[in-house]
Amino acid sequence: MNPARRNAFLPLLALALCLPWTSASAAAAYALCTDAASQPGLQGSLCATRTVPADYGDGKAGSLTLFVRKFPAQGVRRGSVWLVAGGPGESGASLYPFVGVLRRSFPGFDLIVPDHRGTGYSSRLCPAEEAADSEGGAALAGAEWGSCLQRLANDPGLARRFTITNAAHDLKGLIESGRDGKPVYLYGVSYGTQLVLRTLQLGPLPVKGLVLDSVVPLETDPRWDLSRRSFVVDEIGRKILARCDADPQCAAAMGEPAAAVYRRLLAKARSDRSLLDKVPGKDLPHFLGALLDLPALRARIPYLIRDLEQGRSAELDAVLAGLPALQAQLGNYPQSPPSIPLVGIISNAENDLRPGRTVAEVEEEEASLLFRSAIPSLLASSTLPRYQRDRYFGRDPVRLPPTLILQGTLDPKTHYDGAVLHAAALRKHGPVSLASIIDAPHFILWLAPDCFARQVGAFVAGRTQRENLQCKTHF
Repeated sequence: MNPARRNAFLPLLALALCLPWTSASAAAAYALCTDAASQPGLQGSLCATRTVPADYGDGKAGSLTLFVRKFPAQGVRRGSVWLVAGGPGESGASLYPFVGVLRRSFPGFDLIVPDHRGTGYSSRLCPAEEAADSEGGAALAGAEWGSCLQRLANDPGLARRFTITNAAHDLKGLIESGRDGKPVYLYGVSYGTQLVLRTLQLGPLPVKGLVLDSVVPLETDPRWDLSRRSFVVDEIGRKILARCDADPQCAAAMGEPAAAVYRRLLAKARSDRSLLDKVPGKDLPHFLGALLDLPALRARIPYLIRDLEQGRSAELDAVLAGLPALQAQLGNYPQSPPSIPLVGIISNAENDLRPGRTVAEVEEEEASLLFRSAIPSLLASSTLPRYQRDRYFGRDPVRLPPTLILQGTLDPKTHYDGAVLHAAALRKHGPVSLASIIDAPHFILWLAPDCFARQVGAFVAGRTQRENLQCKTHF
């Protein structure tokens, strides 16, 4: 993967000093984290590590270490919630900024946040290059890319230790070792929902309920795998333009259908690249596709298009000025940077149903799209190792506990229709309620916290009975 493409990948996946206390015991006890006073959001948190097999299918593969952080319940303790981050490649730190919302949603519950194998303070694919004291810290930087990729190439078995199924065995073991007779809930977001569902395939889990935030589509559904991500993004982008046309104020500002103005801008930019000088990467379909994740900026897309088409940049400047504050909402911890090698390995192996395509083929297929994602081209250009899928791929858990799915109707990553079909498939194995979060994008916990707290609070209280629920956001 060349440096330009790696750099393009980072903002797509970014939504990280002293190491916490550790123990070599099989099920480590929690102790006050040594970084608990470093940021207000970490105060009072407890840390532990656990040693696990490097490969559950190969007893000779050695061992890895998992890191877990606990935010103890406030007041009378009712139970615990295991919180599974997305990615693949994101550590549990991506959920730390939302402890307040989670406490409101799960009152009286310990919040337990593991770092997936390969992320955060857990064992990494490239330990030297991803160490806290390395050039890029947890992120790869400079020559670290080359040495890390060489390490992966020299050890073909390494990728197999970081499969979804091995991570699922980790999660199952952590949950089972923490049982104390009180209720346990399990939450996953995005890729975390795939990992949680894979974990439930391994056998019964002692959990009272499951919350899936922005659930991934069925693994074998050819309409919404990562190779077609740009088509999902384009569909949502065109809906935003159509909403402008239907809004009198926006339509008056545009003067004609928004898509027509956008096509004219793209045609102008092909002959005058200076129109896009201020656009990150000078790739407007990719940049606007990324803005669909952020409702506050998503609403400005038609006006940004109009300004650029008229040779102005005020709207673009305002959007770029607003990005840092939104990114700051995701926090900044030593283990925050995602593991890009892990992202590539799992995405290539498990979530690309059309391997072997070339970048030229991707570009030809996506030529007519107005909004795009960089992910299909990155998959096509990746040189990272690919492990073989196992027998769990494409299957459902045999039995599900009561499950609540929270899905945004304007999600440009995990398509709403894909979630509806996935919910229908899961209902064959247990009670599943789907809460449609109207107009929300991806990651309901972050971008629709009031809807999240309302729906999850009702679920934990046992008030969720209907299969199809709704919550209106106020963007």
